[in-house]
Amino acid sequence: MITKRIIPCLDVRDGRVVKGVNFEGVRDVSDPVALAGYYSESGADELVFYDITASFEGRKLFTDILTRTASQIFIPLTVGGGINTLQDFDRVLSCGADKVSVNSGAIRDPSLVGEAAKRFGDQCVVISADVKRVDGEYHVFAKGGREDTGMEGIEWIRRCVDNGAGEVVLNSIDTDGVKDGFDLEMLQAVCDVVNVPVIASGGAGCIAHFTELFEAIPKVDAGLAASIFHFGEVSIRDLKEELRRNGINVRL
Repeated sequence: MITKRIIPCLDVRDGRVVKGVNFEGVRDVSDPVALAGYYSESGADELVFYDITASFEGRKLFTDILTRTASQIFIPLTVGGGINTLQDFDRVLSCGADKVSVNSGAIRDPSLVGEAAKRFGDQCVVISADVKRVDGEYHVFAKGGREDTGMEGIEWIRRCVDNGAGEVVLNSIDTDGVKDGFDLEMLQAVCDVVNVPVIASGGAGCIAHFTELFEAIPKVDAGLAASIFHFGEVSIRDLKEELRRNGINVRL
C-alpha cells in the first residue's frame, strides 16, 4: 500500500515565513531555516518552500535562504517561486532542492514544463496550480493568486501533466487558510484526469480533515498544510498516529 505523505508548506516573503487567508492578509510566522529544521525532525515526509512574491515582483527566488534551508533538512524539498526558465530550475536544484515547483512561469511559457522534464526528469517537475471558482468554473490564477488567467483549471493541469509534469500541487484559493477542510470537489476533478501524484493544499483546519481527505479521495497522495502546523494547532506525530488508527498508511 502506498504511504500517504504529510507536507508542511513554508510560504516565504522578505526572508520570513508568512501565512494568510485566501492568499491575502499575510502575517509573520517564523524564520524559514529554523522552521524547516523543526519539521524535518518532527516527522514531516517532505517540505515545500514557496517564495510567494517572487513572480509578482518579477525577481529570482531567494537562493541564500534556500541553500541554508536545504542544509538543515533530511527529507525531500520542493521549491517554487520565480521559476521562469531552465536556468531557474538548475539554480534551485543546485541550492539543494529535490523538486522544482512551477506556476506562473509555466503559464507564461507553456513549453517550460516539457523542456524541464526532458532535461531534469519528470520526477523533478511539479506543476503548482492556484485555482479558484469564478462564475461556476475553475480558473487558474497567476502571480501568487493575484491574476486571473481565464484558463480552465482542470484542463490546464491535465495539459501540464501530459507535457511532463511528474506531480501536481493543487492550491484551492477558495479554501486557503479558511480551515474548513480540503476542497474535495476540486481535488476529485483533478484526480479524474491525471495519473501522477496529487498533493492537496488549502483548507486543513484539524486532524479530521486529513482523514476525510484520504478516505474520500484515495488517489490523493499527500496533504499539505501551513498554519495548523506553524501555530502548533496540530502536531505531525499526532496527525500520523490518528491516520494510522483510521487505517491510512503513513510513515511513523
